[in-house]
Amino acid sequence: MKMPVLLWSVLTMATPMVAQNEQLEEYRGRTVLVFSPHPDDDTFAVGGTLALLAGRGNRVIIAIYTNDNKGSYDQEMTSEKLARIRKAEEEAACAVLGIPRENVLWMGYDDGELEYAPPKALCGHATRIIRQYRPDAVLSVDPGEWYERWHKSDHRMAAFNTIDAARAAEFHLYYPEHLLVDKLQPYRVPNLFFYYATTRDANCFVNIDPVFEKKVEAASKHVSQFEPAISKYRPDWDADTLAKLKEEFRAQHEKRDGHYVEGYRYATGFNQQ
Repeated sequence: MKMPVLLWSVLTMATPMVAQNEQLEEYRGRTVLVFSPHPDDDTFAVGGTLALLAGRGNRVIIAIYTNDNKGSYDQEMTSEKLARIRKAEEEAACAVLGIPRENVLWMGYDDGELEYAPPKALCGHATRIIRQYRPDAVLSVDPGEWYERWHKSDHRMAAFNTIDAARAAEFHLYYPEHLLVDKLQPYRVPNLFFYYATTRDANCFVNIDPVFEKKVEAASKHVSQFEPAISKYRPDWDADTLAKLKEEFRAQHEKRDGHYVEGYRYATGFNQQ
């Protein structure tokens, strides 16, 4: 039965968001699951947080929706080759952050085409991952209202699909084959941290000063995402271009009160909000 809008509004206003009991960067011995649209968004958006988590004995799992096999201007490049390049770059970046390659899950969808995947199967794929790894926190693209206007369809689709999967994972009647066939119990995600949040929506900031240079180094492993390699592929940097990239990264990165930070919109109890 659908709850009357007025009653839902009253209950929502009377039920405050549950406070975060422990700061994300203070986790130890936990499991953190990151959903990333492409093999670079995890590095660029939350690489500092991931380095902190990995360095404190947490198990960090990264589920990457697409193989990023389209974004090149090099007309000699093929989709198959680009997928291999970006997989290797992702694994190299993760190694810098302290995340082993076996913790990187490739969901296997084509770049730019996530929204054309069968919706039920796509949601089920992410739901299965949540039920399998049972994370203490999920990090994912913010599905907030302003995000719908962004042009990157894989980001938009990953955002909405992940939040739908987090809901479905709680209830055994969604994808019952997970329990009946694979013995995966339902699971309620206790903490959600949405990255790429708008400035007005971010309500949680992780100080990444201690690992910022690790993030810079990890970002530089994604050679094919930048010029000159995006126009004419080369597997490495010349020294001057790399130095310029790193300086620009340092200059443009988000800061608060003089510290490098990564911002999130923290949410919990979202099924009741």
